[in-house]
Amino acid sequence: MTAKVAARRYAKALFEVALEEADVQKVHDELQQFADLLRTHEALGQVLANPAIPSSQKRGLAKALVDRAGPVSAPLAKLILLLAEHDRLMLLPEVAAAYHERLLDYQKVIRGDVTTAMPLDDTKLRALEHGLASATGRKVMLESRVDPSIIGGVVTRLGSMVYDGSVLTQLEKLKQTLAETGQ
Repeated sequence: MTAKVAARRYAKALFEVALEEADVQKVHDELQQFADLLRTHEALGQVLANPAIPSSQKRGLAKALVDRAGPVSAPLAKLILLLAEHDRLMLLPEVAAAYHERLLDYQKVIRGDVTTAMPLDDTKLRALEHGLASATGRKVMLESRVDPSIIGGVVTRLGSMVYDGSVLTQLEKLKQTLAETGQ
């Protein structure tokens, strides 16, 4: 089983338990803090990734981290200790990412990105999000990108859907149509 698949399974289990026993948003925030801790403290990551250190010592370290963090949601504390027992604490950042995606889906939020030839101001970006929210029935959160090569227009990606209204694409379609008609 790959790390990504395992992380998704742990995230799914954590989310399902959090729905019943805790606040899913609070669990998300706490999980993200632990994942950030592993990302930012290189020495801690090296210790947890070291196969020479017994999992019982890693579990002790994980318990100390949970205790020092203050009140941590019970489902998350159990998951962290379980990951430590199975020597999989290094999966925590991937578990956090998978949990975040599950939370967004639960909240009916879809993320996407919009590419334009010139920067979009916040008002236009919010208007685009609002229009897409009306069309999809979900809250839309867009990340704005600039790519001068599209010449003009907008390319929007929501999940696997791509809405391409760029000038570059329109010119390519026109070129193809002219080539097909022999003009």
